[in-house]
Amino acid sequence: MVVRLFLALALFVSLIPAHAQKPRNRAEAVAIIADMRRIVTPQGIERTQAVRIGGIDQWVSIRGMDRRNPVLLMIHGGPGYVSMPTSWHFQRGWEDFFTVVQWDQRGAGKTYAANDPATVAPTMTRQRMIDDAIEMVAWLRKEFGKERIFVLGHSWGSTLGLEVAQRHPEWLHAYIGAGQITNSPESERRGWRFALDAAQRDNNAAAIRDLQSIAPYAEPGKPIALKDLFLQRKWLGHYGGAVHGRRNSDHEGAAGLLSPEYTDDDLRTVWKANDFSTEHLLAETIAIDFSRHTKFGTPIVILNGRYDYNVSSSAAAEWFATVRAPAKKLVWFEHSAHEMFNEEPGKFLDALVRYARPFAERAGDVAP
Repeated sequence: MVVRLFLALALFVSLIPAHAQKPRNRAEAVAIIADMRRIVTPQGIERTQAVRIGGIDQWVSIRGMDRRNPVLLMIHGGPGYVSMPTSWHFQRGWEDFFTVVQWDQRGAGKTYAANDPATVAPTMTRQRMIDDAIEMVAWLRKEFGKERIFVLGHSWGSTLGLEVAQRHPEWLHAYIGAGQITNSPESERRGWRFALDAAQRDNNAAAIRDLQSIAPYAEPGKPIALKDLFLQRKWLGHYGGAVHGRRNSDHEGAAGLLSPEYTDDDLRTVWKANDFSTEHLLAETIAIDFSRHTKFGTPIVILNGRYDYNVSSSAAAEWFATVRAPAKKLVWFEHSAHEMFNEEPGKFLDALVRYARPFAERAGDVAP
C-alpha cells in the first residue's frame, strides 16, 4: 500500500512541468494565479479597466462566471485601503453567483497611480466620494442593463454605501455592510478600551503607557488627532482587534504583491495612496455619527466580526436593532475581527449567497 502510494505520488510530481514547480519572480507567480482563476465560460466576464467617474479615470476589475448574474460592487475601506489586490484570494467563489466589481476609489490604488495627485487633492472630500459612489452605481446599472445591483461597503466604504442606500434605494437589491461604521466616536472609545484592557491583562507597560498618554481618547465634542488614532490602532491591532488571532495585517499586504490586476508601478504607490487618502478623509470620518441613518427603502444585510474593535461590531449591532427596512439580517462571524472576508472566506461566501442573492433571485436577476 505504501509503495503504491509512493509510486502514484512520484508519477504525479513527474507530470508537473519543471517551470511550474517554483516561480522565479513576481511576474511568474502572478501569471500562475491569473491562469488559475481565468474565466473561460461563454457568458463569463473578466475585465480590468478605467471608468470616467467624477471627472477622472477610476479603475475597476469586473469578474464573473455569467454576466447575467446580479452585479455586486464592493466599496473598499480605508480610506485608501484597497481590496482589489487581495481579491484573488477571497473573491473567486463569489464570481460563481455574482458579477463582482472591485473599485479603486479616488486617491487609492490604481486610481491614484493613474492621476496627478496634485490635481486630485482638492477634490478629496467626503461629498465628492459619495458622488463618485453614486456615479459608479449608475454606470454599472447602465453598463450591464440592470435595474438594481448589490452594494457591499466595507469599513470606510460602508459609510459611502449607507449614503447610496439612503439616496437611491430603488437602485439596489440590498445594501450589504461589512465592518459597518455607525457611531464613529463611540466606536473609537470602545476600541481604545479594548486595547487598554488587553494591555493590562498582558502587563504590557509600553502599551499601557501609550494608551494612557492619549486619554481621554475620543472625548465627546473634541476632534481625534490622527497621531492618537494611529497609536490606538497600533495596540488594538496588536491584540487582535483588527484581525482576530494575529498581531497585524502584514499577511494581507504580502498577498497584495501577487495581484494580477496590479502592475509593478501600481504596487510602488499603493501605500503612498493609502496615506494620501487617510490624510484627506480619515479625520472627518471618525468624527461623524452615521447611526442617524436608521430608515431604509432597501433590504439591509450586516456582516459583523465578533472580535471587531477596529470598527466596533457591538456598536454596529446596537445600531442594527434600530434599523427599519423592508428586510434586514445581521450575520455574526465568530472567528473574525474586521477582515471577515479574508478571515472566514467560506462563511462570507455563504452569507452572500444565503442572505443577499435571494433578493436578486426573486427579482429574476440571475443567470438561468
